[in-house]
Amino acid sequence: MSSHFVPGPTYDGWLPGLDSLCYGGDYNPEHWSEEVWHEDVTLMREAGVNLVSVGMWNWVLLEPREGEFDFSYLDRLLDLLNENGVKVALGTPTAVPPAWFFRAYPDSRVVNSTGTVMAPGSRGMAAPTSPDYRRLAKRIATKLAERYANHPAVALWHIHNEYGAPVNWDFSVHAQRAFPKWLATKYGTLDALNHAWGTTFWGQVYMEWDEICLPSATPTVVNPAQKLDFARFCDAMLRECYVMERDAIREFSDLPATTNFMAIACPGTDLFAWGKEVDIVSNDHYLWAADPRNYIGLAMAADLTRSVAGGKPWMLLEHSTSAVNWQERNVAKQPGEELRNAASHLGRGADAIMFFQWRASLSGAEKFHSAMVPHAGTDSRVWREVVELGKTLTALEPMRGSRTEAKVALLWDQESLWAQGTQWHPTVDAQGLERMQTFYERLWRDGITTDFAHPGQDLTKYKLVIAPASYLLTKESAANLTEYVRGGGTLLVSYFSGIVDEHDRIHAGGFMSPLREVLGVWIEEFLPLRAGDTLRILDLERPEPKAATSRPADFVLTGTVWADHLRLDGAQVQATYADGPLPGGAAITRNELGEGKGWYLSTQLCVDDLAPLMERVYVDSGLWTSGLPDGVEMIRRIADDALYTIAINHTDMPFSMMVADGHVDLLDNTPVGAGLLIPAKGVRMVRKPLTD
Repeated sequence: MSSHFVPGPTYDGWLPGLDSLCYGGDYNPEHWSEEVWHEDVTLMREAGVNLVSVGMWNWVLLEPREGEFDFSYLDRLLDLLNENGVKVALGTPTAVPPAWFFRAYPDSRVVNSTGTVMAPGSRGMAAPTSPDYRRLAKRIATKLAERYANHPAVALWHIHNEYGAPVNWDFSVHAQRAFPKWLATKYGTLDALNHAWGTTFWGQVYMEWDEICLPSATPTVVNPAQKLDFARFCDAMLRECYVMERDAIREFSDLPATTNFMAIACPGTDLFAWGKEVDIVSNDHYLWAADPRNYIGLAMAADLTRSVAGGKPWMLLEHSTSAVNWQERNVAKQPGEELRNAASHLGRGADAIMFFQWRASLSGAEKFHSAMVPHAGTDSRVWREVVELGKTLTALEPMRGSRTEAKVALLWDQESLWAQGTQWHPTVDAQGLERMQTFYERLWRDGITTDFAHPGQDLTKYKLVIAPASYLLTKESAANLTEYVRGGGTLLVSYFSGIVDEHDRIHAGGFMSPLREVLGVWIEEFLPLRAGDTLRILDLERPEPKAATSRPADFVLTGTVWADHLRLDGAQVQATYADGPLPGGAAITRNELGEGKGWYLSTQLCVDDLAPLMERVYVDSGLWTSGLPDGVEMIRRIADDALYTIAINHTDMPFSMMVADGHVDLLDNTPVGAGLLIPAKGVRMVRKPLTD
């Protein structure tokens, strides 16, 4: 295990005053008269709401002029919520500084890579490296903590909003000043930096720190090592802002703090690094309406969030009751879809189900975004489903604190994804996130619960580890994977992995050399395909039928995008290319090392064509597929005294699933027979007591 990697936050508690699952949403009462506030709390009681996020966008109301503070409206609001039994995740409003801030400090605006200065009037438009922004953001966070640290309504500090969205990379004058200083701290000397960046190429050697520019628009591609470090720098600057506000609050309050991530959807943040800074991991998730199977993307984001949390319960701080408003076509959720989405998040470890937002806005950029109280009011399907979901979550209270366990891990390293996203690679079609999504969908279809793991962390609890896109892999992480296999684990590596080190430098010894021992192969040459070309893969032998799927003994798989000229160094060939750049060459290999096995897939397979390969890998791993039909998923959470099973049917046909004796329906506490009927587009949740 790499000694520098520590996954997950260290906070072990839950929200003070909330021993149940949390239910509610983002509440923006400043949009409404106080008469509506009283209507809101009445409706919150009806819906079973016990937690709302407040104050994310109200900096100008709390500080209407620089240095002049007025908390009267927030005082009244928190008192009202407390009187009605609703706890508060109190936000710091630093995602949107007031108009007076930009008038007074115009150099604090974000600048894009072409030098365009971003105007106010949106959100998240302050340069995170601006000293004035940091000074005033810290001050407003401190003022809030001083005033509300002991308010009985406050249960959680919600710092900022969706760091990295929309501001990720900033090219302001403040970033230009901060970047060389950050590099000096990281590398110590210019000699070390020049070596790491390989600056002798194209004569980029730096003799002074202030010669280093930001990787903005250039005549041709920028140095990829410089661009990678700039991605790290930008992420670090955002994280410094979070830590600054969190630590200011901790001077007055010991309540937990969080900020809402956007797992997968916000590629500018290194979630595993952020996860170590928050007390409770939180995520926002919105379905991609254009994808009819978007529930798989939901599951992937939820599994990634749980993994960032180190397996501990986490919070879904935002999702939608129905349609969003910012996609090209904003499709409304169908009846029951809200419950299925919530159940999937619950099954994957979320102990809070919350929405954006409580009441639909009448004006502004998100006036067409759905809400818990829609424009149609309470005589609407959405409201009735909101109330019903609240009742369901109340019945599921015993589930809180239980854990979701996985025996398979997909390797996720944001730094590798950043590096793979730089320019001038063998093909533009080798996309790391695409491989992540494809392998995840294969596992989802096979009914296998999946964690995400950093390649440097302890992997010994997993039976199978998959590296779909480990383009950047340090020697230490490669050694970690090698020892994992030597100790009995099964590793599957996909193409274009183990290519560069942490400085985007090709590993000495050639392509994939750090994995040569564990995989038993080395790469003589990359053989990427032309756009639209495919190749055939032959003679993948079927294992004994321990898995649910079946294929003929002899068949053809279709590869796209990529091929390797592989040289064997102990591995056994499992499949060969029938055509393409290297007919007869090894396409899929298997190597035995110690007690484990290392598989290598040297081309790009679609979800369906991954199935026969995964059958064999599962056999090596001691894993079995669920046997559930496509579109039906089952997730389990485990507590000391009970096993909870959540079954979700995304199809139009009912399905009966076999369960062991002793299960009880969580909603009505009735015994469940051997055949658990899951209605079409429905959800069933059951509990089985565990005995010693």
